[in-house]
Amino acid sequence: MKIVLDGMGGDNAPFEIVKGAVEASKETEYQICIVGKEDQIKAELENYKYDPEKIKIVHAEEVITNEDSPVKAIKRKKESSMVKGLTMVKEGEGDLFVSAGNTGALVVGSRMILGRINGIDRPALASIYPVLGEKACLLVDAGASSEAKPHNLLEYGTMGSIYVEKVLGRPQPKVGLVNLGVEEGKGTTVTKAAFKQLSQAPINFIGNVEAREVPAGACDVIVCDGFVGNVILKLTEGLAWSILKLLKKKFLDGLKAKIGALFLKDKLGELKNEFDYSEYGGAPILGVEGPVVKMHGSSNAKAVKNTILKGIPYAQEGVVDIIKNAITDLEEIIASEQ
Repeated sequence: MKIVLDGMGGDNAPFEIVKGAVEASKETEYQICIVGKEDQIKAELENYKYDPEKIKIVHAEEVITNEDSPVKAIKRKKESSMVKGLTMVKEGEGDLFVSAGNTGALVVGSRMILGRINGIDRPALASIYPVLGEKACLLVDAGASSEAKPHNLLEYGTMGSIYVEKVLGRPQPKVGLVNLGVEEGKGTTVTKAAFKQLSQAPINFIGNVEAREVPAGACDVIVCDGFVGNVILKLTEGLAWSILKLLKKKFLDGLKAKIGALFLKDKLGELKNEFDYSEYGGAPILGVEGPVVKMHGSSNAKAVKNTILKGIPYAQEGVVDIIKNAITDLEEIIASEQ
C-alpha cells in the first residue's frame, strides 16, 4: 500500500508536512510518497533521520493556494501537487491521498479526477466531531455542498455509517438527522422527506437530533447539509476555545486560583486535548472513486502524522467498494419515494 501526501498544501507546508510524514513512517510499514517541489521537500528531509525506502518524493512544480478558484485551479494547474497526487490514486500509483490544501479545490478535484461513485449524486466532506468524555462522532456533510436534497442526506447517512463502522471500528453506529425537534413531523420539506428515506435504509437510524444534543454524543453519525454542518463545526470550535480561554483567565486570577490550577493542570490538559483537531486525523471525502482525506489547513506535524495513520483503514478496509455495493439499496428507496 502507498500513501500519497500533498507536500505543498496547507499553511505550514512543506516543513510540518514533511516532519509529520517522517513521524508517521516510523509507525507504519507502508510507503509515504510526498508530492511537491522536490528541492524544498529534500531540504526539509535533511533535518531528519528516516528510512529512504519508506519516504519517496514525486516532483510537482505548481501549488494550488487558498486564494485559487477551485475549478480553475484543478483545470489549469495540472502540475500542482494536489492534481498530481489525485491522479496517482486514479492511476493506481497510490492507495490513499492526504492533503491540507484548498478544501474547495480538493473536493472539486476529487470529483473531476477520481469521479463520483456511480449512483452518488453529491460526495460529502465528513469531519470528525469531538464529544467530551465520549468517542468522537462523524459529521456529514461538513461543507462540500451547502444545499442538499432528501436523497443526498440519505447518501450521507449511509456513507457515514459505513465509514464509522469500518474505519472507526464501531458496529451498528447510530445515525441521527439534525433537525429543529426530535419528532418525525418537524423540520423543512427536505428534512421530512429525508427522515422517511433514512428510516428505510439498512442503517441504525435513530431519528432526528437537535443541535444541543450533538455535543453530548447523541449519535455516531450526524447527518445534515453542508451549510448546517459547517456552522456546527465552526460554532463548536469557537465556543470550545472561548471556554478554555475563560478557564485560563479564571485560574490566573489571584493566588488561590493559581494554586487550584496547579492541582488541576493535568485535567485541564486532558480537556484541551479533547478539543484539539490534531488528535483526530482528517476529514474523509465520501462518495468519490478513491480514498481522499482532507487535513486542517493549519495542520502541524502531529496532525499530519495522525491523519496519515488514521486514514490507512479508509483504504485498507475497502470503504469505497462497500459504498458502491450499498448504492443499489439506496436507489430502490429513492425510487419508492418518487
